[in-house]
Amino acid sequence: MISSLHGKVASLGGDWAVINVNGVGFQVFMPTSTLSAIGAVGKEAHLYTHLHLREDNVALFGFASPEELSLFQLLIGVSGLGPRLALAMLSGMSVEHLVTAIATGSVDLLTVIPGIGKKVASRIVMELKEKIGAGWIATTTPLLAQENIDVLAALTVLGYSAVEAARAVATLPPTPDLSLEDKIKLALQYFGK
Repeated sequence: MISSLHGKVASLGGDWAVINVNGVGFQVFMPTSTLSAIGAVGKEAHLYTHLHLREDNVALFGFASPEELSLFQLLIGVSGLGPRLALAMLSGMSVEHLVTAIATGSVDLLTVIPGIGKKVASRIVMELKEKIGAGWIATTTPLLAQENIDVLAALTVLGYSAVEAARAVATLPPTPDLSLEDKIKLALQYFGK
């Protein structure tokens, strides 16, 4: 089992990078957040990995954090959800937002991700809600609970439904330097699209 890689980025693609580890190049598929975090060709990269074996395919998936890897492994355990769709989910939302959506049963929030319909979102919630539980939320979503609760409240006061507000908050960048006003402006821009 290949559990992690540390090496130089040899090349980059749309959803993959080749990581050169002591002369051996590993093609690693990863979410867009991890691709942007590893930087440019020639930079050092450290990835937490999952080796996915099927009878007709072997693929290596890489993540910037152990939390991303754990959530990916939970997602691919859902019946009918393959590694590519799980990767798309992690590209479409942060770990914090995905965990919150699953734990709170927000099927509508999950359907915002391309490729996830109501049926698949319902299955994800049904199969993972108890596995995610309070422990995951406590460790992965303290920023969401404290920082963005005010943004959710402001958007609902402005007349948006809780689901609409949650979708807008899910698009906010994870930077803690933004003021409440800036976050509300960014969330409102989501509705202007």
